[in-house]
Amino acid sequence: MHSRNSSHSRNGQIETLDFDSHRKTPGSDDPSRTPSPHGLLRDDESLLSDVVEGIIEGDRRKMKRLVTKYLSFASAILSCLCAGSISTYSIYGHLFLSRLQYTQLQVNGVSIAAELAMYLPVPIFGYLCDRYSPRPLSLLAALFFAFGYFLAAFTYHQGPPNAGGWPFGVMIVAFVGIGMGTSCMYLSAVTTCAKNFGRGKHKGLALAIPIAAFGLSGMWQSQVASRLLYERTAEGEHGDVDVFRFFIFLGSTLLAVGLSGLVGLRVVDEEELIDEAVEEMERSGLLEESAFFQRSETFHSNGYGTIDDNSLPHEERYHSQSDLAALKAQAEEEERKKTWLLNAETRRFLGDHTMWFLAFGFFLVTGPGEAFINNLGTIITTLYPPPSSAPASNSAATHVSIVAITSTIARLVTGTLSDFLAPTTASTTQRRPQSRSSSIAYVSDYEEDDKRPTLSRLVFLLFSTGLLSLSFLLLASPLIAQNPDLFPLVSALAGTGYGAVFSLTPIIISVVWGVQNFGTNWGVVAMVPAAGATVWGAIYSVVYERGVSAGETLCWGRGCFEGTFWAMGLSGAVAMGVWMWAWRGRGGWVERGIAV
Repeated sequence: MHSRNSSHSRNGQIETLDFDSHRKTPGSDDPSRTPSPHGLLRDDESLLSDVVEGIIEGDRRKMKRLVTKYLSFASAILSCLCAGSISTYSIYGHLFLSRLQYTQLQVNGVSIAAELAMYLPVPIFGYLCDRYSPRPLSLLAALFFAFGYFLAAFTYHQGPPNAGGWPFGVMIVAFVGIGMGTSCMYLSAVTTCAKNFGRGKHKGLALAIPIAAFGLSGMWQSQVASRLLYERTAEGEHGDVDVFRFFIFLGSTLLAVGLSGLVGLRVVDEEELIDEAVEEMERSGLLEESAFFQRSETFHSNGYGTIDDNSLPHEERYHSQSDLAALKAQAEEEERKKTWLLNAETRRFLGDHTMWFLAFGFFLVTGPGEAFINNLGTIITTLYPPPSSAPASNSAATHVSIVAITSTIARLVTGTLSDFLAPTTASTTQRRPQSRSSSIAYVSDYEEDDKRPTLSRLVFLLFSTGLLSLSFLLLASPLIAQNPDLFPLVSALAGTGYGAVFSLTPIIISVVWGVQNFGTNWGVVAMVPAAGATVWGAIYSVVYERGVSAGETLCWGRGCFEGTFWAMGLSGAVAMGVWMWAWRGRGGWVERGIAV
């Protein structure tokens, strides 16, 4: 073997791989065998095959993540299409007055109980969603909805409490379950979309679609109730909704949808989301003061939590006990990092004064909106004193559908337009380029965005609030009382304004404070409509009760609600001022360079 190599060298010829005398080739351990060019060729082919397989495997994983992301998006839309069943309350709320003989205060008490249960636990549900994924929350939604609607169905079926029926408190308990189910299903769906798509250019549309679907749920469910699940009068004509059958339908449907979300709602690449947020905080200097960060540095400097993939042969790399221990330690460290980050993000969010301005304005707008939607049935009834009655074109079910349709359109339009028109800056772009080619594309996109006309999301938010306030002022004026046929105009304006506000607020939260802690952040702000609905629902009930004539149980005419809606219109104007201050006031988003 030595003489052969020497002869080749003397003849000026270089044997294959003579430059690396230490490289092993097939059979090199056997001194009786010489290296074969065919064996070396097989090595090269094997290397090329490994590279190709690696590329294919990478593409396969990328495609799997993409498919999972869009299947999760479809599951989120399905959940939102069913979750808003509480918005159908107005099509059967008046039957609680006539059939169960509840007072107006009790009828509003049921809706307020649902509102409180829907909004007050949202921070807790958001916390669970951020830390344990949205899927367990979908399971909770299925259980809450099944319990609530089935209990409400049998409570209604038993009749008035003073005639042997179940106590009023049982209906309250049932609607508490319904409210909590609504919160869980909605939040699990929206959080899934925010985390999967919130770092892209079209975050507004990705959030607007499920939020719009939530608004549509009341429309199709009210139409099912009024067109399929209705009672027949003694003459065989179309009567009121069959509340018992409707509740059974909703309980069964929402149980199935919640269970499907347990399987379908998945957050893709959450680890990258956490790592990017940690890098952002590291650049801002916030990590320097963190005891966790210092402990994490020590952890990595001691060599724990990292694995040298080149230290072992491929076939032995993951079979070592030390590597398994290191993998476990790394997983624990990643979990601690996630917990620390989310806690730090929560403190940052709660310590930002502009968040409180945003939440206060949301309280001033959503409270009146919730009260209007929940009392649509009784408001319309007051406009048609006996012996007249509201025509089908002006029924509660019709107006629930109008509110749902206009709300849906507003959510989609504002979400889409805000994506294309809202200003962007490098500081508010959350996904950073990872390579030279992507950096070039990033700069190109940014320059292109910089040339286009821009319009802040706050402009959309203020305009939408103005439409909502206008609808309340129209209702308070003599115009609607004298012309009940114009009531669809009020419903359309209210639906447009209310839907746009509910779409833009979570989008603004994701832009200003990021998506890594979105469930908790949006949960905190989404809690305030509970207080708003309670306050304005109580105000409406008190004004309504004062308008009831002696010996009557129902109120008739504009006096039943006039004062309430004048005050609601003023509330919206105050909210606009509060949001302007958060946007352009001292220490506001403009001053801090945040492009909203």
